[in-house]
Amino acid sequence: MVEGKAVLSILLAVSNVILGWQWHGHADLCSKRSYRAGSLSGASRAQGVSHATIFRRLGDIEQRLGVTLFERSRTGYQPTLAGEELADTARIMDEAALAAERKVAGRDLEPSGEIWATTTDSLLMGLLAPLFTQFRRKYPSIVLDVAISNELFNLTRREADVAIRPSNRPPENLIGRPLTTIGQAVYGHRSFGLTPGASVETLVSQPWIGAGPRLKDSALDQWMDKNELKAACVYRVDTLVSILSAIRSGMGLAVLPCYLADEDPDVIELTNPIPELEYGLWFLMHPDLRGVVRIHALMDFLTEAVRAQKQRLAGPLLR
Repeated sequence: MVEGKAVLSILLAVSNVILGWQWHGHADLCSKRSYRAGSLSGASRAQGVSHATIFRRLGDIEQRLGVTLFERSRTGYQPTLAGEELADTARIMDEAALAAERKVAGRDLEPSGEIWATTTDSLLMGLLAPLFTQFRRKYPSIVLDVAISNELFNLTRREADVAIRPSNRPPENLIGRPLTTIGQAVYGHRSFGLTPGASVETLVSQPWIGAGPRLKDSALDQWMDKNELKAACVYRVDTLVSILSAIRSGMGLAVLPCYLADEDPDVIELTNPIPELEYGLWFLMHPDLRGVVRIHALMDFLTEAVRAQKQRLAGPLLR
């Protein structure tokens, strides 16, 4: 026997489904204290409505169903067999409703949607592509739309949601997180027969690949000028991927990020990483996106994944 607690469970289920009344705060109404209300006055206090409202609703339910759900006794309202059966059904309905709420709530907590990201061709090729694949496996409900550009997209105008960019001075109007430090060294094709660990001074006589117009006045351009290497340049190009391609073809020596060049067995690191050419790798976003779950999911994932490769990205020391 379900005793007096059936008063509320029947009202909850039947008034909502049969009579179409709005179900307010069913979680509170289904508390143990509410279920123990074996009288109309107890039920009215538990639901926060008047004694008359409970009595009227109970009468409406019994009239609509054409059965008697409760018998009144000196100890309170006792459910009939029909009342017990309906109470059992009401409990099943309530459990199903709670399960549905938990499922929907859990789905809302799972990051989903689209992220517009911008990065460079070299970072995508040498670092990010496999990490994006791992991220998608972990968060299948997120779609990544990646724009490749060596220019910093305007995140303020929402040309992209996030930027994964090399920078030692990220824009002050953006927020984000430093991921790691990228090291750069001098590289050349193994066919040159040069010994790793050489000083830059001993390499001046070799043909060099220089920075193109878009890299003019960059840290690399200034470094080459300082070390009197511009006169040795036989080829200039303005992307790192193009510089790597030129090294592979045997065009000359050049400075490249270690993560990009070290994966090619025919490209040899000739110097240790150059301290003045180190730069930071940043995850950047507009401040308005700081609370977006999917953005934070990507930032946290990349932070952990990139920092796990810290030594590779900083570049190996030759001696």
